[in-house]
Amino acid sequence: MATAANMRLQVEISNKQILRIALPIAASILVPNINFITNNIFLGHLSEQALAIAGITGVYYLIFGVMGFGLSSGLQAVMSRRAGENKSEEIGLLFIQAVRISIVFAVTGILVTYFIAPFILKNSLHNKEDIEMATEFLRVRIWGLPFLYIYQMRNSLLISINQSKYLIIGTIAETGSNIFFDYALIFGHFGLPALGFNGAAYASVIAEFTGLVTIFSVIHFKGIGKSINLFKNKSLDFNSIRLILHQSLPIVIQFSASVASWEFFYILIEHQGAQPLAISNIMRNLFGIFGCFAWSFSSASNSMVSNIIGQKLEHRVKELVVKITRLALTFSVSVAILINIFTRFFLSAYGQSESFINAAIPVARVISFALILQSVSVVWLNAVVGTGNSRRNLITESIALVLYIIYVYLVLEYFNLPITIGWISEWIYWIALFIPSYWYIQSNKWMNKKI
Repeated sequence: MATAANMRLQVEISNKQILRIALPIAASILVPNINFITNNIFLGHLSEQALAIAGITGVYYLIFGVMGFGLSSGLQAVMSRRAGENKSEEIGLLFIQAVRISIVFAVTGILVTYFIAPFILKNSLHNKEDIEMATEFLRVRIWGLPFLYIYQMRNSLLISINQSKYLIIGTIAETGSNIFFDYALIFGHFGLPALGFNGAAYASVIAEFTGLVTIFSVIHFKGIGKSINLFKNKSLDFNSIRLILHQSLPIVIQFSASVASWEFFYILIEHQGAQPLAISNIMRNLFGIFGCFAWSFSSASNSMVSNIIGQKLEHRVKELVVKITRLALTFSVSVAILINIFTRFFLSAYGQSESFINAAIPVARVISFALILQSVSVVWLNAVVGTGNSRRNLITESIALVLYIIYVYLVLEYFNLPITIGWISEWIYWIALFIPSYWYIQSNKWMNKKI
């Protein structure tokens, strides 16, 4: 209970405060990506086909995952604003309404996966066996969605009330569970059945449930829930629901469209064969695990910008965003150097041939530079979310996606160029997101916007 009593809701504008918020977020993002990479390493040793199809199924699930992330991002901006205003009594009410919304989202995702996804896969992929494997896998994997969504709401709650240090506890529990059940269920160890490719789906669902239960136990025993009236008012509040949806829906659409375009990218690569698809799946692993620092600073940007606006410190927003950008760049450049020095080491973990590794190395070089661009872009993009104008982000995203889709179609499908050229699309995408976001923050048009 001492934790709750000493809890400070308002943030300071300093590098120390930024790191205190961002680094635990980075750890909490890193751990699920370790889960995902663990899945792919095990599947890589199972077969090249399993590793390739994991790219398709992983991006599909990510589409629904980012819908929850979009909802939690809008929720985080609102709760952070209330934290900056020192209105702790409203934070718990907002959280409960967001959980209700997330359950509706999860049910929708499950229904789409069972009744619409098979049709989409059948008309997108060329290999019949790939279609059957992907469909069967997704019908198991999608049941983790309710746990994932509530888990994401919990993340936003802890970040918005300046308690991001507790994020890592749930993710450690999730990681341990995922690694154990991956190994046990894919290959059939410890008396459990050998489920092969589908074993990774069951392991991920179990892991998401484990992480959710663990972190809610922490919130309860630390007294955090009681301090913000987390479960005091469970009644349906349509005003809060409207506010959350107003802030979140543009971000949900933005993120979903973004990842859907990535699925389009992977479908085009599938047309080139199993090896290019498997290589691209590994690249997504690299993007996920090394991009966690960029996303942690972007989440800090969202929360801290909204918090200091709530403190009536609008004139210091640009100063804050520049500080966050410098720190994000420091981490991303360091990561890019590591990727380029130890490229062969990272790729060898997937148990593929020397020719496979040689084909993947140039793509990894492209990815390393994309990570640097991403780190700057997402900080400014999420600063716009923190100001309360999430619709602006949707417009920005729409422009970037049009450019992205035109590029990947021409490069991969029309001209049939190598995937190394195709992955340069990430450079175009992140630059297209950064320019309008930077301009909007510099324009001061966000000043005095209320949420």
